[in-house]
Amino acid sequence: MFVKQLEVGQLGVFAYIVGCKETGEGLVIDPASHPDRIISISKENGIEIKYIVNTHSHLDHTMGNADMVEKTGAKIIIHENEKESLTNQPADYLAMFGSRQSPPADITVQDGDTIKIGKLSLDVILTPGHSPGGITLHLNGYLFTGDTLFVGGVGRTDLPGASWPLLLKSIKTRILTFPDDTMIMPGHNYGFAATSTVKQERDSNPFIRDLT
Repeated sequence: MFVKQLEVGQLGVFAYIVGCKETGEGLVIDPASHPDRIISISKENGIEIKYIVNTHSHLDHTMGNADMVEKTGAKIIIHENEKESLTNQPADYLAMFGSRQSPPADITVQDGDTIKIGKLSLDVILTPGHSPGGITLHLNGYLFTGDTLFVGGVGRTDLPGASWPLLLKSIKTRILTFPDDTMIMPGHNYGFAATSTVKQERDSNPFIRDLT
């Protein structure tokens, strides 16, 4: 298994390359920017990007989709509840970031689905709150949490379709239930470290430590 965290774009977004070393199949999670860098690192490690998986449709996570599709032919995967907003980003936002609209999703997923790359399977966990169809992906002790849970923080809930009670419920019932040593791989580099664990967030994250 190959997992590589990369900080890309203007807002400290973490993209992730995930690949099956045995078969060479892989995917990229939230390729916000720097497609050539992502592709180069993938190739250096014998990984061919088959899918682009967006944890949610917000522009800061999806604005690299168009370039990645053109350069790799990868298919876009997103939760069913995010497919419409994926291709309807406001024009002023696109202009602000010098971005293009994302192509439409090729595949939509729901809670409990799996995304297969080679001999690996990523479990799709619906974790709404930051956005209606925000997802967390679980793979062999890693949780790719998007903008649901950060290191020492949580996602914003002052955006359309967001909900603070729902975000807390998602974290408490869908993320903190994993074993203590499960790695938290957040969607932004907003914390004092790039990664964390379920135990560390449960014990020290000021937004959620009183949930359990």
